[in-house]
Amino acid sequence: MKKQNIKKSFPKNLSQLNLNAAGIDIGSSEHYVAVPEDRDDSPVRSFKSFTPDLYELASWLKCCKIDTVVMESTSVYWIPLFQILESEGFEVLLVNAKSVKNVPGRKSDVNDCQWLQQLHTYGLLSGSFQPENEIRELRTYLRQKNTLIRYSSSHVQHIQKALTLMNIKLHNVISDVTGKSGMAIIRAIVKGERDPEELVKYCDERLKNPKEVIKKSLIGNYTEDNIFLIKQAIDLYDYYEKKILECDTQIQILLKNFGGKEPDGKKIEGDNILSNEPKQRKKKIESPEIQNEIIRLTGVDLTQIAGLNTSSALSLLSETGFDMNKWKSEKHFTNWLGLAPNNKISGGKVLSCSTKKVKSRANNIFRLAAYSLAHSNSYLGGVYKKLRFRLGPSKANVAVARKIAVIYYNMLKYGEEYFDYGCEYYEQKHKEKNIKHLQQKAKEFGFELIVAQPS
Repeated sequence: MKKQNIKKSFPKNLSQLNLNAAGIDIGSSEHYVAVPEDRDDSPVRSFKSFTPDLYELASWLKCCKIDTVVMESTSVYWIPLFQILESEGFEVLLVNAKSVKNVPGRKSDVNDCQWLQQLHTYGLLSGSFQPENEIRELRTYLRQKNTLIRYSSSHVQHIQKALTLMNIKLHNVISDVTGKSGMAIIRAIVKGERDPEELVKYCDERLKNPKEVIKKSLIGNYTEDNIFLIKQAIDLYDYYEKKILECDTQIQILLKNFGGKEPDGKKIEGDNILSNEPKQRKKKIESPEIQNEIIRLTGVDLTQIAGLNTSSALSLLSETGFDMNKWKSEKHFTNWLGLAPNNKISGGKVLSCSTKKVKSRANNIFRLAAYSLAHSNSYLGGVYKKLRFRLGPSKANVAVARKIAVIYYNMLKYGEEYFDYGCEYYEQKHKEKNIKHLQQKAKEFGFELIVAQPS
């Protein structure tokens, strides 16, 4: 497909960095590709999105002696072409459409692929972060697992609604109806049991509410239609739980095939963390097998960071990868996450310092980790409480999320262990800092501040 060649002018002092660059405009049914005008009689061509056409596209780029290719992230249509070009040895950059629009000088009669090619030639575009193939595969499994968890939780809501319609107040006396006791009672109800005396026998002895209260909650208006809804919801819930276990199996198999670091003597057994270092705090381990693999792969125990557990740590690794060298510093990393201040200054005045808006699953995980520290006695929990009192919950959540991200970055990049000294240690350090500040202020005014010793 021939397109009219249009001369575009860039500043003369701008040097061409990528002479063998191509630009691709991604579409659902066809892709438009532009190469330098001296490489082919038709420097702009269109290719269908079928797999044979994508390989033909790669062959044409090789004939044009192209080394690097840039494309926009259009939905998920870019992924097959990205993988094929990467496997063929091209340097492929995926750019955000917003970054392309920020470059001035675009003419209406210039194709998107031509504009991308020219911007990349002058080195005006930077590629988005893309992890290795193994990390992408892990990410796929984890995202599928999270989808299944959402689906299964919707059926738990259906069960709770049907119980409420029959005035069975089971959720008032059992905190988790999907636990051992709750599901045993619900399954017995579906099988036809209605006697509270019999149903209460399925309760675990460790439940906080007395059995008499649980019996009262099980007296209600049992109807066949709602029992039918509960039965179907349980069947679907069990099905999704089975599929979630299959995802866990695939994740464990994939993690075992990863090459990792020596775990420095750490090993997970049950609920305990065994290490050559003194034990910091007892923390329940969701999956000891996966936790062991994370330690083997990273060389550190990420769950020692307050707010992170095995599941969230693995999800973060699937989003960021294991190699932190892709970011120059912790500041670059937190800026990529959207957790760093995005200062807008004009005339020497700060107009705004709010964080930039990003669509990042890693950002959400760090924010949730920070939010979970509201009642924590950890060091970061003490930081969160102080900042929440001074700045409010929203800003405190972002600030602590950034602190967690910095700790995460340093642990992975430098292999540093994290030791949580607790909330009391933070309170003491905060007190010492305030005393030092007051002493300096008093000295400025010609006074001497003497700290009274406790009697």
